Amino acid sequence: MPLIFITGGVRSGKSHFAEKAAVTHYQTESIQAQRLIYIASGVALDREMEKRIIRHQADRQAQNIEWLTIEAPYEIANTLHKLTDGDVVLWDCVTTWLTNAFYEGFDAGAPCVEQPGCLEMKLEVLKEAVETLLEKRVTFFIVSNELFDEPAYTNEEVELYRQMLGELHQWFVSKADEAYEINYGVVKKWK
Repeated sequence: MPLIFITGGVRSGKSHFAEKAAVTHYQTESIQAQRLIYIASGVALDREMEKRIIRHQADRQAQNIEWLTIEAPYEIANTLHKLTDGDVVLWDCVTTWLTNAFYEGFDAGAPCVEQPGCLEMKLEVLKEAVETLLEKRVTFFIVSNELFDEPAYTNEEVELYRQMLGELHQWFVSKADEAYEINYGVVKKWK
């Protein structure tokens, strides 16, 4: 399975690039493509996120191709296990999923970030699911945000988030066939 990792700043054009690449692969390079799948990790908790989700949905609809959208804000591993040979998949995005993982359980008074081992377990389950997926004939595009050009934060939780995200990015790139960074709409292929 080819894994293509795409990162960049907020509103850098990475999602557009990933969607276009997935559609192109689905239409031309994958002779036996079964489904074009969009795994969405966003949850509309505020007006800004709601607008972003609506914009992404409109962008996909404008392509005049049918995407199967799967909402997976928390249990991404379960979704990955259900993918089958021939699927072309775009997951948007890792940073949103990781934020959800940090605060899953918040409404019950026990966010994952405050539970010993909880985040590590979630990352391990994710990695195991991706490893399993690598054995299938699935083309997997992964989108994430680049957060490492800014100076360190004094907030320990934010720094923990950035550390975990950085380690996850490195892991994805180590598994990826291709890795891209998008800035200002300019594409840089790193791998």
